[in-house]
Amino acid sequence: MLDADTKRRIDTARDILVGKVPDPKSQVEQITIALIYKFMDDIDAESEEFGGERNFFAGEFARYGWSKLIGPGVGGHETLNLYAEAIARMPENPGIPPLFRSIFNNAYLPYRDPETLRAFLKVIDEFTYDHSERLGDAFEYLLSVLGSQGDAGQFRTPRHIIDFMVAVVDPKKNETVLDPACGTAGFLISSYKHILAANVNEDGQSTLTPDDLGRLPDNFKGYDISPDMVRLSLVNLYLHGFREPHIHEYDTLTSEDRWNEFADVILANPPFMSPKGGIRPHNRFSVQSRRSEVLFVDYMAEHLKANGRAGIIVPEGIIFQSQKAYKQLRKMLVEDYLVAVVSLPAGVFNPYSGVKTSILILDRALAKRTESIAFFKVENDGFDLGAQRRPIEMNDLLVVQEELTEYLSLLRAGGPVGDFQPASGMVVGKERIAADGEYNLSGERYRETKTRPTKWSMVALSEIVDIESGSRQKGGALASGIPSVGGEHIDGNGSILFQGMKFVSEDHFLGMKKGILRKGDVLVVKDGATTGKTGIFIHDIEAAVNEHVFILRANESVNTYFLYSVVRSSQFQETLKPFIKGIIGGISLEIRQIKVPLPPLDVQREIVAEIEGYQRVIDGARAVVENYRPRIEVDPGWPMVALGEITQPQYGFTASAQSQGDARFIRITDINEEGSLNSEEQKFIALTTQAEQSILEKGDILVARTGATYGKTVLFDKEYPAVFASYLIRLRFPADVLDPYYYWAFAQTDCYWDQAKTLMTGGGQPQFNGNAIKQIRLPLAPLAAQRAIVAELQAEQAVVEANRDLIRRFEGKIEAVIGRVWGSTGVQVKSGLPLYPLLQPGFSNK
Repeated sequence: MLDADTKRRIDTARDILVGKVPDPKSQVEQITIALIYKFMDDIDAESEEFGGERNFFAGEFARYGWSKLIGPGVGGHETLNLYAEAIARMPENPGIPPLFRSIFNNAYLPYRDPETLRAFLKVIDEFTYDHSERLGDAFEYLLSVLGSQGDAGQFRTPRHIIDFMVAVVDPKKNETVLDPACGTAGFLISSYKHILAANVNEDGQSTLTPDDLGRLPDNFKGYDISPDMVRLSLVNLYLHGFREPHIHEYDTLTSEDRWNEFADVILANPPFMSPKGGIRPHNRFSVQSRRSEVLFVDYMAEHLKANGRAGIIVPEGIIFQSQKAYKQLRKMLVEDYLVAVVSLPAGVFNPYSGVKTSILILDRALAKRTESIAFFKVENDGFDLGAQRRPIEMNDLLVVQEELTEYLSLLRAGGPVGDFQPASGMVVGKERIAADGEYNLSGERYRETKTRPTKWSMVALSEIVDIESGSRQKGGALASGIPSVGGEHIDGNGSILFQGMKFVSEDHFLGMKKGILRKGDVLVVKDGATTGKTGIFIHDIEAAVNEHVFILRANESVNTYFLYSVVRSSQFQETLKPFIKGIIGGISLEIRQIKVPLPPLDVQREIVAEIEGYQRVIDGARAVVENYRPRIEVDPGWPMVALGEITQPQYGFTASAQSQGDARFIRITDINEEGSLNSEEQKFIALTTQAEQSILEKGDILVARTGATYGKTVLFDKEYPAVFASYLIRLRFPADVLDPYYYWAFAQTDCYWDQAKTLMTGGGQPQFNGNAIKQIRLPLAPLAAQRAIVAELQAEQAVVEANRDLIRRFEGKIEAVIGRVWGSTGVQVKSGLPLYPLLQPGFSNK
């Protein structure tokens, strides 16, 4: 994923060169050569650090090492002459492999200005490659800003999308893997890593034999029409351990030289654009077309072996275009290759393109023996969809990956898929897809048209419930007495909040003719900001509703909990919308006209039992999420050290936050109760000189110093640029003294809070300033013990996150159950809140 620092450095390098190297292609060449030059030196330096020797800059070529170019005391003309000589002679260097020498073939320095070169090399020196794929990020951003990438229809595939596709297709150690439009070899490298990770034992040790490891690189092959991309792929693969990468400069669509080469696995994001006049392919394609996206998909389908699998990113044209070639291609896919379609949100390819795409999952063996295709929809992929692609908390990819994998496993086992109800998609019969001859692959098309009349009778609410509301007590609510439930007392779970409850007098309660609650009553807010919110009263106490809430009381024909489930559903809420009137909302007794499905009572009870089973799983998972708190077992022998001895607190600064900018502006309101960063309502600022003084590094600790959240502590562990506001304090610890995650965990404990409360100053507006923080004493475990504790805590956090995923998945199952009651096989899944409150023991359903 392109980061802000890479983007800024490439822009700066181009700005430096533009006066001396006006040709954009020459700029690309100069920056590419310099990046690889620096990268080779980084590899040598790493080798030395671990006790090895330099390979790239050794022997007579040692004099060209990077430090010799930019070291102190090296004059401008000396640098210029040395660098120009180095890149010209690099093809003769025996210490670098042939593919590296080819990159420097015919390279030269097209200007003779020492100051320009010095400034240029200074920018290149800022690049540090802790991961070789950053080379691809830098190079492909360079192409994008010059227009080369967009014109060719080639867009860099985000790494998390690549990894998702590889995980679903699941290449094996003995299978050949091909990318016929390989770009920088991202799919091939991800597949290689996937195979290495899949072949380990319980101790994490590789189970691959030396022979396996020796043969494995030979299974990967890539083609690309661009010599620049081929060179970059070769470098990238070499740096991942491929000593002789099999990447070929090859026109997949017009050349026949490799037509008879097939693969077990094909993964690709082929170019979307066709040149003016279209492609002129040879005549061996099954689908006759001049469109590159059609030909590429055809090529990949036809070049799978008998049990072959593929994951292909395609533009929307493949999904629904009505021209003959597109329909012919889709027909071929549906009948012989396609098993699933994953719709991605528009903006996944920002900043290169906002094009809308989908992923086709092909499996020749499975497609032949199944009569259905699964459709999944990704709403959020873990990043916002703006040009900056900043990380967010919402991410559907894990759920889609789990459910798609489950679907494919069902197909391989030969089991029935009719009952498979994915929370993030649907399963559609091939017959339905082929019915109109269009073979449309848009899942939303079937979601919209596959809602059928329910098989149960539709009855008006007035036939199954009595509806009434409460009344307002003269003089208003009281601080004590009989609880009077209003809309503000129904939480997002459908439960009643007694904290902050308002009351009516016993005399008023005894005089009420309606609005008196009974156990099992369903509640609907009738007006105000929360109009339509629903709840259920499950208590054995005297209570009433106020004039803003309707009671729906079930008669003998409907199970109380089934009624609540139906009224809570998204289908009912959609039906309710036309009945909401006025600017602030309001529902009248006209809602009695709304019709709902009414199965027989025994079926209602079965449905309720299924929902309760799912809800018990949710309740158990939610108990883990809500009750988990990190704990540190303190050894009495560890010294108690004041924070002021190991860190100097730093305050943030004041600025006007914006909706867009160079860096996220983290404010006190961005720290939530769990000690993590909120993802909603993010604000940004420009990176001015002042702002850069407060820029955060990964591992920084932020502490809220005032207000209701004083003392709350968050660990900044993000990759994006961010600065912090004035009501926050930054703590940065020496790496050899204190692990920041260890401190974050300590800051969630009673030991921390007992101290923080005594050190807080102020009354109505608590203050927890830097001097107070310096007095906090923590048990300073040895660094090895800290790391062991951190590893254990992170394992616990992984369990908590797994429970969050479980909650969302089972909420989707509940929604799917209710969707079937309404007669809809495709339902929109809610997330983030439980659909039903915990039933108390003794709650009876009729």
